Amino acid sequence: MSSRREARECSLQMLYATDNCAMDCNAVYSCFDEYYPKGEPYKEFALKLFKGVCDKREEIDALINSYAKNWDLKRMAAVDRNIIRLAAYEVIDMPQTPINVIIDEAVEISKKYSTKDSSKFVNGILDKLKAVRNK
Repeated sequence: MSSRREARECSLQMLYATDNCAMDCNAVYSCFDEYYPKGEPYKEFALKLFKGVCDKREEIDALINSYAKNWDLKRMAAVDRNIIRLAAYEVIDMPQTPINVIIDEAVEISKKYSTKDSSKFVNGILDKLKAVRNK
């Protein structure tokens, strides 16, 4: 597994904690920073993704809602919702990462952490987000 994939998975776990365990982003960030081993190649990228999603959550959620027709974020499975948030952050704030890589990573992570149909759902929503890069 690549260090970028590990970072995305760690970020997903942190986002899940903020979303489902009523933990504050700063508390989760501090725990991760303190307890994950120093020098892990993915740690810096994981923290950047997590902090980016936390800082821009309202903007990201509004963007997802505008492309997820007939799907309110609250109705989405928590894992799927946070995978999409992570990918949406990368789409809008990390133009150096090719959008197809972002989508492929999100789909693969959804296959690992969510239901068998989630990868299709995640892919469908993120495919619509390609338009954001083309504006």
